[in-house]
Amino acid sequence: MKGKAIIVSAPSGAGKTTIVRHLMDRGLGLAFSVSATTRPMRSSERDGHDYWFLSEEEFKRRITAGDFVEWEEVYPGRFYGTLREEVLRIQGEGRYPVFDVDVEGGLNLKKEFGDDALALFIAPPSLQALEQRLNARGTETPESLAKRVGKAAHELTYAPRFDRTVVNDDLNGACAEAEALVRQFLAA
Repeated sequence: MKGKAIIVSAPSGAGKTTIVRHLMDRGLGLAFSVSATTRPMRSSERDGHDYWFLSEEEFKRRITAGDFVEWEEVYPGRFYGTLREEVLRIQGEGRYPVFDVDVEGGLNLKKEFGDDALALFIAPPSLQALEQRLNARGTETPESLAKRVGKAAHELTYAPRFDRTVVNDDLNGACAEAEALVRQFLAA
Protein backbone atom coordinates (compact mmCIF):
# COMPACT_ATOMS: atom_id res chain seq x y z
CA MET A 1 0.00 0.00 0.00
CA LYS A 2 1.29 3.45 -0.85
CA GLY A 3 0.42 6.75 0.80
CA LYS A 4 1.08 7.88 4.34
CA ALA A 5 -0.75 6.30 7.26
CA ILE A 6 -0.82 6.61 11.04
CA ILE A 7 -0.87 3.49 13.21
CA VAL A 8 -1.74 3.78 16.89
CA SER A 9 -1.36 0.64 18.99
CA ALA A 10 -1.35 -0.12 22.69
CA PRO A 11 -2.33 -2.65 25.29
CA SER A 12 -6.01 -2.45 26.24
CA GLY A 13 -6.59 0.45 28.63
CA ALA A 14 -3.49 2.47 27.72
CA GLY A 15 -5.53 5.27 26.10
CA LYS A 16 -5.02 4.70 22.38
CA THR A 17 -8.64 5.33 21.40
CA THR A 18 -8.72 8.62 23.33
CA ILE A 19 -5.48 9.71 21.63
CA VAL A 20 -6.82 8.70 18.21
CA ARG A 21 -9.98 10.77 18.84
CA HIS A 22 -7.76 13.74 19.73
CA LEU A 23 -5.75 13.33 16.52
CA MET A 24 -8.94 13.10 14.46
CA ASP A 25 -10.10 16.48 15.80
CA ARG A 26 -6.88 18.34 14.96
CA GLY A 27 -7.41 19.07 11.25
CA LEU A 28 -4.58 16.80 10.12
CA GLY A 29 -6.40 15.28 7.15
CA LEU A 30 -6.85 11.97 8.96
CA ALA A 31 -9.74 9.57 8.49
CA PHE A 32 -10.49 6.70 10.85
CA SER A 33 -10.05 3.27 9.30
CA VAL A 34 -12.94 1.14 10.52
CA SER A 35 -11.75 -2.37 11.35
CA ALA A 36 -13.71 -5.53 10.66
CA THR A 37 -14.49 -8.03 13.42
CA THR A 38 -16.44 -11.19 14.11
CA ARG A 39 -17.30 -10.21 17.68
CA PRO A 40 -20.95 -9.41 18.42
CA MET A 41 -22.06 -5.80 18.04
CA ARG A 42 -22.75 -3.99 21.32
CA SER A 43 -25.97 -2.03 21.70
CA SER A 44 -24.10 1.30 21.52
CA GLU A 45 -22.29 0.40 18.29
CA ARG A 46 -23.13 0.88 14.61
CA ASP A 47 -22.02 -1.33 11.73
CA GLY A 48 -19.61 0.57 9.49
CA HIS A 49 -18.97 3.22 12.13
CA ASP A 50 -17.43 1.40 15.08
CA TYR A 51 -16.55 -1.80 13.21
CA TRP A 52 -17.60 -3.71 10.15
CA PHE A 53 -19.36 -6.65 11.83
CA LEU A 54 -18.90 -9.85 9.84
CA SER A 55 -19.83 -13.45 10.53
CA GLU A 56 -16.90 -15.80 11.05
CA GLU A 57 -17.72 -17.47 7.72
CA GLU A 58 -17.76 -14.14 5.84
CA PHE A 59 -14.51 -13.05 7.51
CA LYS A 60 -12.78 -16.29 6.49
CA ARG A 61 -14.14 -16.00 2.94
CA ARG A 62 -12.71 -12.48 2.70
CA ILE A 63 -9.34 -13.68 4.05
CA THR A 64 -9.21 -16.25 1.25
CA ALA A 65 -10.19 -13.58 -1.29
CA GLY A 66 -7.28 -11.37 -0.16
CA ASP A 67 -9.57 -8.56 0.99
CA PHE A 68 -7.56 -7.78 4.14
CA VAL A 69 -4.43 -5.66 4.48
CA GLU A 70 -3.91 -7.45 7.80
CA TRP A 71 -5.96 -9.70 10.04
CA GLU A 72 -5.59 -11.91 13.08
CA GLU A 73 -7.56 -14.28 15.23
CA VAL A 74 -7.20 -12.51 18.59
CA TYR A 75 -9.17 -15.11 20.54
CA PRO A 76 -10.60 -18.40 19.21
CA GLY A 77 -13.32 -17.46 16.72
CA ARG A 78 -12.73 -13.71 17.28
CA PHE A 79 -11.17 -12.19 14.20
CA TYR A 80 -10.13 -8.57 13.65
CA GLY A 81 -8.70 -7.06 10.50
CA THR A 82 -8.25 -4.10 8.18
CA LEU A 83 -10.10 -4.24 4.89
CA ARG A 84 -8.12 -3.10 1.85
CA GLU A 85 -11.22 -1.33 0.47
CA GLU A 86 -11.42 0.78 3.65
CA VAL A 87 -7.84 2.03 3.20
CA LEU A 88 -8.39 2.69 -0.52
CA ARG A 89 -11.63 4.61 0.26
CA ILE A 90 -9.79 6.93 2.66
CA GLN A 91 -6.86 7.44 0.30
CA GLY A 92 -9.31 8.10 -2.54
CA GLU A 93 -10.75 10.95 -0.46
CA GLY A 94 -7.26 12.46 -0.26
CA ARG A 95 -6.92 11.74 3.45
CA TYR A 96 -4.55 9.66 5.58
CA PRO A 97 -5.88 6.51 7.25
CA VAL A 98 -5.42 6.32 10.99
CA PHE A 99 -5.55 2.87 12.54
CA ASP A 100 -6.58 2.19 16.15
CA VAL A 101 -5.39 -1.42 16.43
CA ASP A 102 -3.89 -3.85 18.88
CA VAL A 103 -0.15 -4.42 18.99
CA GLU A 104 -0.05 -7.38 16.56
CA GLY A 105 -2.26 -5.53 14.09
CA GLY A 106 -0.06 -2.45 14.35
CA LEU A 107 3.08 -4.41 13.57
CA ASN A 108 1.36 -6.12 10.63
CA LEU A 109 0.24 -2.76 9.24
CA LYS A 110 3.76 -1.33 9.68
CA LYS A 111 5.11 -4.27 7.63
CA GLU A 112 2.56 -3.51 4.91
CA PHE A 113 3.11 0.28 4.78
CA GLY A 114 6.82 0.41 5.70
CA ASP A 115 8.24 3.93 5.84
CA ASP A 116 4.91 5.33 4.61
CA ALA A 117 3.46 4.71 8.09
CA LEU A 118 4.19 6.25 11.46
CA ALA A 119 3.64 3.52 14.05
CA LEU A 120 2.99 4.91 17.53
CA PHE A 121 2.96 2.69 20.61
CA ILE A 122 0.95 4.12 23.49
CA ALA A 123 2.32 2.81 26.79
CA PRO A 124 0.82 3.10 30.26
CA PRO A 125 3.12 4.60 32.91
CA SER A 126 3.21 1.14 34.57
CA LEU A 127 1.40 -2.20 34.58
CA GLN A 128 -0.08 -1.27 37.96
CA ALA A 129 -1.54 1.95 36.50
CA LEU A 130 -2.95 -0.03 33.58
CA GLU A 131 -4.57 -2.52 35.94
CA GLN A 132 -6.14 0.35 37.90
CA ARG A 133 -7.52 1.91 34.69
CA LEU A 134 -9.01 -1.38 33.50
CA ASN A 135 -10.48 -2.05 36.94
CA ALA A 136 -12.02 1.45 37.04
CA ARG A 137 -13.97 0.70 33.86
CA GLY A 138 -16.03 -1.77 35.85
CA THR A 139 -16.32 -4.12 32.87
CA GLU A 140 -13.84 -6.79 33.96
CA THR A 141 -14.17 -9.86 36.13
CA PRO A 142 -11.12 -10.71 38.25
CA GLU A 143 -10.29 -13.44 35.71
CA SER A 144 -10.65 -11.23 32.63
CA LEU A 145 -8.68 -8.46 34.36
CA ALA A 146 -5.82 -10.84 35.10
CA LYS A 147 -5.91 -12.07 31.48
CA ARG A 148 -5.79 -8.51 30.07
CA VAL A 149 -2.96 -7.45 32.39
CA GLY A 150 -0.99 -10.56 31.45
CA LYS A 151 -1.52 -9.85 27.75
CA ALA A 152 -0.51 -6.20 28.30
CA ALA A 153 2.73 -7.26 30.01
CA HIS A 154 3.59 -9.30 26.90
CA GLU A 155 2.52 -6.52 24.51
CA LEU A 156 4.76 -3.98 26.28
CA THR A 157 7.75 -6.01 25.10
CA TYR A 158 6.79 -5.07 21.50
CA ALA A 159 7.18 -1.29 22.05
CA PRO A 160 10.74 -1.13 20.63
CA ARG A 161 9.43 -2.45 17.29
CA PHE A 162 7.32 0.70 16.81
CA ASP A 163 8.63 3.99 15.42
CA ARG A 164 7.91 5.94 18.59
CA THR A 165 6.55 5.26 22.08
CA VAL A 166 4.30 7.76 23.83
CA VAL A 167 3.93 7.16 27.57
CA ASN A 168 0.42 8.09 28.65
CA ASP A 169 1.10 9.21 32.21
CA ASP A 170 -0.71 12.52 31.58
CA LEU A 171 -3.46 12.38 28.94
CA ASN A 172 -3.11 15.99 27.75
CA GLY A 173 0.66 15.62 27.46
CA ALA A 174 0.34 12.28 25.64
CA CYS A 175 -2.18 13.76 23.18
CA ALA A 176 0.09 16.76 22.52
CA GLU A 177 3.14 14.52 22.02
CA ALA A 178 1.28 12.21 19.62
CA GLU A 179 -0.05 15.20 17.68
CA ALA A 180 3.44 16.72 17.35
CA LEU A 181 4.84 13.40 16.09
CA VAL A 182 2.04 13.03 13.53
CA ARG A 183 2.38 16.62 12.31
CA GLN A 184 6.14 16.15 11.86
CA PHE A 185 5.65 12.86 9.99
CA LEU A 186 2.98 14.22 7.65
CA ALA A 187 5.04 17.34 6.87
CA ALA A 188 8.14 15.34 5.94
